[in-house]
Amino acid sequence: MRGWFGQAVGGLPRQFWLLWTGTLINRLGSFVVIFLAIYLTADRHFSQSRAGLVIGLYGVGGAIGTTVGGVLADRWGRKPTMLTAQFGAAALMLALGFAHDYGQILAVTFLLGVFTEAVRPAFSAMMVDVVPDRDRVRAFSLNYWAINLGFALSAVGAGLAAKVDYLLLFVVDAGTTLVTALICLIFLRETKPTVVVKQRDSGGMITVLRDRVFMTYLLISAGGIVVMMQHMSTLPIAMTSEGLSAATYGWVIAVNGVLIVLGQLFVPRLIDGRSPARVLALGSLIIGVGFGLTAFAHAPWFFALTVIVWTLGEMIQSPSNATTVAALSPPSMRGRYQGLNSLGWSAGTALAPIVGGLTQEHLGNAALWIGCFAVCALVAVGHLAAAPSRERRIRLLGPVEPVLDEPTIPVPAVAEPVADAPPSHAR
Repeated sequence: MRGWFGQAVGGLPRQFWLLWTGTLINRLGSFVVIFLAIYLTADRHFSQSRAGLVIGLYGVGGAIGTTVGGVLADRWGRKPTMLTAQFGAAALMLALGFAHDYGQILAVTFLLGVFTEAVRPAFSAMMVDVVPDRDRVRAFSLNYWAINLGFALSAVGAGLAAKVDYLLLFVVDAGTTLVTALICLIFLRETKPTVVVKQRDSGGMITVLRDRVFMTYLLISAGGIVVMMQHMSTLPIAMTSEGLSAATYGWVIAVNGVLIVLGQLFVPRLIDGRSPARVLALGSLIIGVGFGLTAFAHAPWFFALTVIVWTLGEMIQSPSNATTVAALSPPSMRGRYQGLNSLGWSAGTALAPIVGGLTQEHLGNAALWIGCFAVCALVAVGHLAAAPSRERRIRLLGPVEPVLDEPTIPVPAVAEPVADAPPSHAR
């Protein structure tokens, strides 16, 4: 157990653990997004359509924020972008809690989406800057674990806070965002690369959009995102059509978070050193099988089984997704690449309920879930077909040393020596 724990967390730089701590703290207090719809309808007494417009504006602001945040992270720097976004988000969170007029709530929510999401590209770019190629699978797995642990606990905390006073949701959320900003201000160092690279930086976001290898990767991944996001839109509808309650859906979907928290730290040992394209393809197939099995689910235990299956695919796919984006990003443009990747997730999340809802309404649940399997199978084929071009791009960019030379937590002697690790282009 000591050997496994050392292999899971050892050898990572101090700045990574500061980023990881900030992620966990911020997610522990992510109350508002979880309960925003309930707050707007139950406490502010807005109609469902008006509440939906508010939430939609948050998504529009988030799409703008990820794009602008990515550009600023490359041109201005990772740390100033993160600080501006975090302090701004904390102030706007409090402002939203005290806003009463519908117009004010619309404006503040839109700006909150911009500032909240603008931090993500800079955060991801900084993590790539400080973690060596050989450790990125472990690093992104650990960060993904922290995100899910924080989210699971915040859902419980948000429910308790809402019983006391809805304003407490905004205060706690702003407080944890402020603590994360202070960690960034006091402890984190700037990591924006200063070396001259081959890729031209003057083209801005247009340069990224012209990167056919990366854009092909985003297009292939979009199919998987649309399928994954069905668990938030069409799955609860399918379960209620079987006569199951909302509470049943709650504990069934909670299986996803529990499984990730219990098992994510074991994933790096399973996929480390393997071809990322093959891991992505396998993860897509497993996700497809999980959602495809939903076509035959009628009882709660069967729905829970399908969640277990597609969660396993999600667990092995998530770190490989993150490392692939990192490997395809030129050092001087990491923020923009991360921003466009986040924008792709936002677009897929917005498209998922539309496509899924239309399919479910006009073709039925069985067609929806079988279609999800077919889409994931096509995504798997796409990852395998695109693998040679990705590998050529990664070899062309070559391995990049971390920006900061920092002390690391040593790996116990029972762990495999670093010299035995496969070359970075094999990841």
